[in-house]
Amino acid sequence: MVVTDSLFLLTFILTLVAILFLASGRRTKATNSGEFSLGGRQGGAWHVFGAITGTLVGGASTVGTAQLAFLYGFSAWWFTLGAGLACLFLGLFLAVPLRRSQVETIPEFIARYHGPRARLLSSLFAALGMFIQIVAQLLACGAVLAVLFDLSLLSSAMISALLVILFTLSGGMKSAGLTGMIKMALIYLTMIIAGVLAYHQSGGWGGLKESFPDFPWFSLFGYGVKKGVSDLVSMLVGVISTQTYLQAVFSARNGAAARGGALLSAVLIPPLGIFGIFVGLYMRQAYPEIESALALPTFISMNFPSPLAGVAFATLLIAAVGTAAGLALGVATTLKVDTLQRWMAGQRNELLLFRLLTVGIVATAFVLLLFNLGTAIMDWSFLSMGLRGATFCFPLLFAIFLSRISLPKAGLVSIICAPVSVVVTGLLNIEILPPLYIGLSLSLLIFLGGLVIRLMRGDSS
Repeated sequence: MVVTDSLFLLTFILTLVAILFLASGRRTKATNSGEFSLGGRQGGAWHVFGAITGTLVGGASTVGTAQLAFLYGFSAWWFTLGAGLACLFLGLFLAVPLRRSQVETIPEFIARYHGPRARLLSSLFAALGMFIQIVAQLLACGAVLAVLFDLSLLSSAMISALLVILFTLSGGMKSAGLTGMIKMALIYLTMIIAGVLAYHQSGGWGGLKESFPDFPWFSLFGYGVKKGVSDLVSMLVGVISTQTYLQAVFSARNGAAARGGALLSAVLIPPLGIFGIFVGLYMRQAYPEIESALALPTFISMNFPSPLAGVAFATLLIAAVGTAAGLALGVATTLKVDTLQRWMAGQRNELLLFRLLTVGIVATAFVLLLFNLGTAIMDWSFLSMGLRGATFCFPLLFAIFLSRISLPKAGLVSIICAPVSVVVTGLLNIEILPPLYIGLSLSLLIFLGGLVIRLMRGDSS
C-alpha cells in the first residue's frame, strides 16, 4: 500500500504538524528538569488523563486489537479492558497516596520504605524495561511509514525517531497531557467511525452471529482461560509498575486531580476495544485471506474518504509516537532522579542536560534499529513487562498498604532477585510459568518471609 493520493497526503501531514504545533504552543516554561518532567505539578484531572492515555493507548489498543479480533474474536478486548481495570485500581487505591508523597519517580517512593540501596537497582531495571518498549514502538512507527510511503528502514527509522524527539521535547509533562487528550480525541473519532461502519457492513449483531459460532468468537476466553487471565494480570501489573503512567499521577495538582485522571482513563479506554473488535470481525467475515495485522489499516484505506483516511493514519502513527515519547520521558526522569542526581542537581544547565539525556535515549534506540536488531528485540520484548512488574509491583504495594511495617531487607532482596529471575528464566526458556509470574511469585514470597520474621519478633514498627 503506497499512498500517492494528494488529499490523503495533505491531511496526513497537516494532522501531524497540527499536533506538534499545539503541543509546542503550550510549552511549559520550565526552569529545571523537575518542572519539565512534572509540569510544575499543576495538572488537572484531564491533563492526568491525557498523560496516562497518551502512552497507554497506542498501537496495541487500535491495530493490535483489530488484529486479535480477526484471529480470536472478543478475546481481543483484554488489552483495553485490562488497561481500564488497571486505571480503576490506580485511581481508587494508589493515586492519592502516591501524589501526596511529593516524589518524582517510583524508585524514589520505594526508597522511603525499603531503603536507599533499593533505589539505584530498581531505577536501572525500570529504565531497561521501558527502553525495550521504546525500541518496539519505533519499529511500529517505522512500519507504518514504510508501508504508506515505501520508505527504507533507514528513512522510516530516522523520521520515527525525530517525531518521538519532537513530541518528547515539545513541553515535557504538560505537553504530554495536552497531546494525550488530542490524541485520544482523534483515536476515538477514528475508531468510532471504523467500528460503526464495520458493524453496519457486517450485518449488525445478527450478521455476526450468523457468521461466527459463539465460542470462541464471542467469549473473552476464546483463546484460553490461561491466556486471558495472563493478559489481565500483565496489564494490572504493568500500569502500576511503569514510571510513565505514575509520572502522570505525580504531575497532578493534588490527590483529587490524580484520582480523577486515573478514573477518567478507566472509563474511556475500554470502549475503544469494542470498536476495534467490530473491525476485526468484519474483516475476518469479508476478507479472511488478508494478513491479520493489516485488518484495521486495510479497512480504513478501503472505507474512509481520502481526507479522513489521512487523519486516521496520522492518528495511528501519533499513537505509536506518543507511546514512545512518554516512555522516553519516563526513562530519562528515572535515570536523572535516581541515578544521575548527584551530577545533575543544582547545575545551571540542568534542564538542557535532561533534554539531552532524553534525546540520547531515543538516539540509542534508533541505533539498535540500524543494527537490524528488530527481530531480537521483539523476541525479547517480554522482558519489558517482566522487569518492570517484578521490580516494582509488590515493593510498591507493600509500601502503600503496609507502610507502618518496615521491611527494608525484604525490599532490597526482592528488587535484586525478582527481576534477575525474569532474565534468567527468559534466557533459559523455562516454560513452567511466564517469566513475569515467576518474578512476581518470588517477590511475594520474599516479602511474606520478611513479614513473618518481623511479626515473630513482635515488632511492627
